[in-house]
Amino acid sequence: MGGLRGLVRPGSVCLDIGAEYGLYTWALAALSGPSGAVHSVEPLPGPASWLRTTAAALGCDHVTVHRTALGARAQEGTMSLPRRRLLPVHGRAYLTEGASGPGPNTEFARSRPVATPVRTVDGLCRHMGLDRVDFIKADVEGAEEAVLSGARHTLERHRPALLLEIEDRHLAKYDMRAARIVERLAALDYTMHRWGDGAWIRVTEVTDEFRNYLFTVRPIPSG
Repeated sequence: MGGLRGLVRPGSVCLDIGAEYGLYTWALAALSGPSGAVHSVEPLPGPASWLRTTAAALGCDHVTVHRTALGARAQEGTMSLPRRRLLPVHGRAYLTEGASGPGPNTEFARSRPVATPVRTVDGLCRHMGLDRVDFIKADVEGAEEAVLSGARHTLERHRPALLLEIEDRHLAKYDMRAARIVERLAALDYTMHRWGDGAWIRVTEVTDEFRNYLFTVRPIPSG
């Protein structure tokens, strides 16, 4: 969660894509406050239901939960949900559309398909009538390129800061590489940073040492 305070202010509108149980959702809700909005996007029914129940229990009226995946186009899709022993591993579920296989999920002996609607970031923003988007976090197990493809209008119009989990081992199953993600965003005038020593450090390459990278088109405010 390091560095979010300088990026998300009271009144900010945020998307948490791949929210699972809301690690980022609740932090973003606290930082944006009741004058802001957090759209928590989670395709798996169990975590999505838990998010809704928790938001209601906490009185987070500015948190809206969307039970959907986000991708390059609207369609009906399937999540592959792996299991370790008898328990589902929600954080490693991935959208099978566009994937050539399970990638690193071969470490799990079993998985099951979960049907999910797929929308786009642009479609979600239009549907919700959002006139600003300040911050987007996405953890989608390698499908970052598809999410960005479906967010073109949002990125060009609103210029939100992006916090992406990027790992080549997950990208490979979508025939994608981290360098191509960086190039795509650089073409939209985004610069890349990683968190270290209590500050965002500008970098030019994704490495195996770090998974989370921040992309911005504006100077990063101090915390």
